[in-house]
Amino acid sequence: MPLLVSNYSWQQTKTAVFLSLPLRGVCVRDADVFCTENYLKVNFPPFLFEAFLYAPIDDASSKAKIGNDTIVFTLYKKEAVMWETLSMSGVDKKMMQIIREKSILQAQEKAKEATEAKATAKREDQKYTLNVMMQIEEEERKKIEDMKENERIKATKELEAWKECQRKAEERKRIQKEEKLRQQEKQIDEERKKLRHKNLIKNSTSKNLATKGRNSENIFSGKLKEDCIPAPRSVGNIKINFTPRVFPTALRESKVAEEEEWLHKQAEARKAMNTDIPEFCDLKEDEKNPEWLKEKGNKLFATEDYLAAINAYNLAIRLNNKIPLLYLNRAACHLKLKNLHKAIEDSSKAYRIMKLHLRLIQLTKLCKMMLRRFGI
Repeated sequence: MPLLVSNYSWQQTKTAVFLSLPLRGVCVRDADVFCTENYLKVNFPPFLFEAFLYAPIDDASSKAKIGNDTIVFTLYKKEAVMWETLSMSGVDKKMMQIIREKSILQAQEKAKEATEAKATAKREDQKYTLNVMMQIEEEERKKIEDMKENERIKATKELEAWKECQRKAEERKRIQKEEKLRQQEKQIDEERKKLRHKNLIKNSTSKNLATKGRNSENIFSGKLKEDCIPAPRSVGNIKINFTPRVFPTALRESKVAEEEEWLHKQAEARKAMNTDIPEFCDLKEDEKNPEWLKEKGNKLFATEDYLAAINAYNLAIRLNNKIPLLYLNRAACHLKLKNLHKAIEDSSKAYRIMKLHLRLIQLTKLCKMMLRRFGI
């Protein structure tokens, strides 16, 4: 049987009641305090205190302080009136049981409401977090699109500038060619004038030598015709430069896509083998393996050395940036370090890589299905 505590003291004002309950050896861990609007109960085995309050109190704002073998309650009244007694008088056992059950039901309803409010707040927080992540992804996508648009505008301007330079160069060549043609025509005109002058002199000489026969006259006219023909142009060399190619065969438009794909695969292979990265030359063979680095990062994460784990994941991603699990592990490290933006960025990268892999798998399945359908 519990020992009912009766040696308590209480004081009041119009707005509050101060109750002091002495309990030997009381501590916060073992004391069970239950308080509602009309009921107060303290259970500290083997001691028990019950009070059916005179008037309703605000149990949400009321307080209890435990220490020095005493529990001190500060109970705030709902109505600013003075109480005649702390507990109601004339309460039988049946009424006590009804008050207890009613108080328990009120406490359960309040706990249920608090749980629902907590769940609602949690859903709101999740919704807000999702909206923030979507907004960040939208901003990132818009930023990438703006960068692409700026690069496109920049490339267009560079192409226009190159075309303008080519046009100016062709214009200069055309002007130089026309100037050279004018000089050649001028030289030809001067030579013709000289030939005409010679022809005049020869004609005057031929008149004085009229005694010569017709055959000599024909020979002389034939020589004049030969002298009128201009001399042949000087011999020159034209130098032709060809665009360097990796492949020994001639360039074909139908093979350009295949050649570019082959070159891209070769560059990726060289990058994977670290043959063209000087900073990886001093690493051991195990340290050049992304899977080994991932396991090392996992061990460092387990020991809560998050910065070292991030360094291991960074090196693994530089060796192979197509493994989504590396980004997810690094995002977990950033989450532990409260780097929320970096965690969201790594999670988004992993999502894009997995989405791309899923599309490739679907495309491969579709191709196989088409091949089986057409019997190839």
